Amino acid sequence: MQLSPNEHNNLSLSRFESMLKTNSVLFFDSDEFEEIIHYYLENGKMALAKKATKLGLEQHPSSTSLKLYQVEMFIFENELDTAEALLEDLFLIEKSNEEVYIQKANILSRRDLHLEAIKMLETAFKLTTDEPDVLSLIGMEYLFLEDFENAKYYFIQCLEQDQEDFSALYNIIYCFEYLEQTEGAIEYLNSFLNKNPYCEVAWHQVGKQYYSLNEYTKALAAFDFAIISDDTFIGAYLEKGKVQEKLKRYNEAIESYTVTLGLDDPTSFALLRIGRCYEKLGNPELAIQFYNKCVEEDALLDKGWIAITDYYLKNKNYQKALYYIDKAINIDSENVLYWKRYAKINFRLNFFEEAEVGYRKIIELGNYELNTWLTRNDILLHLGEYEAAINNLFQATEFYPDCAEIEFRLAGVFYYIQDKRKGEFHLKNALKLDAEYLIIIEELYPTVYEQKKVQEIIKLHKNPSL
Repeated sequence: MQLSPNEHNNLSLSRFESMLKTNSVLFFDSDEFEEIIHYYLENGKMALAKKATKLGLEQHPSSTSLKLYQVEMFIFENELDTAEALLEDLFLIEKSNEEVYIQKANILSRRDLHLEAIKMLETAFKLTTDEPDVLSLIGMEYLFLEDFENAKYYFIQCLEQDQEDFSALYNIIYCFEYLEQTEGAIEYLNSFLNKNPYCEVAWHQVGKQYYSLNEYTKALAAFDFAIISDDTFIGAYLEKGKVQEKLKRYNEAIESYTVTLGLDDPTSFALLRIGRCYEKLGNPELAIQFYNKCVEEDALLDKGWIAITDYYLKNKNYQKALYYIDKAINIDSENVLYWKRYAKINFRLNFFEEAEVGYRKIIELGNYELNTWLTRNDILLHLGEYEAAINNLFQATEFYPDCAEIEFRLAGVFYYIQDKRKGEFHLKNALKLDAEYLIIIEELYPTVYEQKKVQEIIKLHKNPSL
């Protein structure tokens, strides 16, 4: 009985792995080695692929295909000079082998010589019987060059020859989007669908384009067609749910998201969106239930923790909000969105020392919004940490020079610590920048505002002729 190709491949693979385990030496023909190496490369098992290549070349030292696999592995490991030397030897005897030119292009691409790589691929195209593959490689080189028009052209050529090459289709749409040619993308996809009316990926992409134009009714129709073409297409249900949310059809959106839970393992995104829909429908119990399922499914999804925290914040249940944001920070202490909420909640609870830690952490993580510096300053002032407040404000001036809100605060703090000369300097500077913010002194530093000298400076600013 003759074996099918898959059965033959599995048998070769089993024999090869058995040989490795027993340290015995079995003979394989070069085609078998190629199949084994290809399998390992496809599955990301580079060490086994290298082992198979080495043993293959020991048994078939003149095999060009095995040598080309060896070149591919040298390129993968960035040993470009070694790969290039091997290719030069192969080129002398294999000038009509398109794979030699493809690997030469691969090396040139790794060296950022993309135009030269394209020339090599153009030569490979003239020799190859697998034109779509080479067209795709040329398209990728143009992507590296950020020449999106040419990239789009080659991916379109690729898709015309292989209408099931969805990676080419995705790349075409990526080019259209980068070029901000949404209408062009829709026109192209519709022409493609005229020839392939049951292509779920194309319908899905049409829907996304209409969604970006806020044409939700058309987007919804496109996603429905994607689902008709493939009723197990999870992406189409998720996108359909997003559109239904935009149209405020929350119950229908819940249905769309719920379908995905039955098609595959639940996704944190679907669970989160179901929770949001229930919250919009005024059903907090089910909203919280799905938010909790979301973070159980993916504890690293910050949107899940933020949704729970924001729900309790909105309802002024600060203790519950703090409980959840603490859990989130314990999982990911480098997430600035968590620390923003941590600081805000502690401030609302009058836990000023904890709030100050939160705002300091926000700054340490590289978030330099003016309000962060100012709020931290006001908390330090409340805590009587005047030197720390001054340091905080001077750090803020590096990002916001000539800012009246900062200058008025500096004036107030320097008057507080009895450094009247610096206080007067910053007060005058602040008044010149924007006198409208004088209310900062009045509200945050009332004892300073009432000082006779301060009042004189203010009056003099208002009436310079005095």
